[in-house]
Amino acid sequence: MNKVILMGRLTRNPDVRYSQGEKATCVARYTLAVNRRFRRDGDPEADFINCVAFGRQGEFAEKYLKQGTKMVISGRIQTGSYINRDGVKVYTTDIIVEEQDFAESKAASAGYNGGYQQNNYQQGGYQSNNYQNASTSAPEPQPKATSRPEPSEAVSDGFMTIPEGIEDELPFI
Repeated sequence: MNKVILMGRLTRNPDVRYSQGEKATCVARYTLAVNRRFRRDGDPEADFINCVAFGRQGEFAEKYLKQGTKMVISGRIQTGSYINRDGVKVYTTDIIVEEQDFAESKAASAGYNGGYQQNNYQQGGYQSNNYQNASTSAPEPQPKATSRPEPSEAVSDGFMTIPEGIEDELPFI
């Protein structure tokens, strides 16, 4: 069984492209900075994991995801290789995203003012060696509580029906 579940923050906005052909498919690439549970002295505190979302998952990433967003994803590991311009064989490991969900509210995400930055992103065309870890010890803001509106006051955003009045609570509006 090939199943992966990760929680981390996006290191930058997703790179979105569309395949060519009659039925163009959205392909979104992003990198999650996933904190390690244990750390040895001198080792990095996080791993930078390349993720690829296709189709509707890619369109979701294009529309709602941005740098610093805390996500939980599940998918599968896919490995590959290619020969680069210098004739060197490069091995790649990506997570093919099957599901992705927000791991915190929009308000908490907006309060996150640090994180991981990735420089020299160059493995499979990208490399994830250099990063900066900002302090994340500050408490995250708590979302405000509101009363639920009646179900008759609903609007549709194209994906789901959202009751009016709770737009401020949703992380993706």
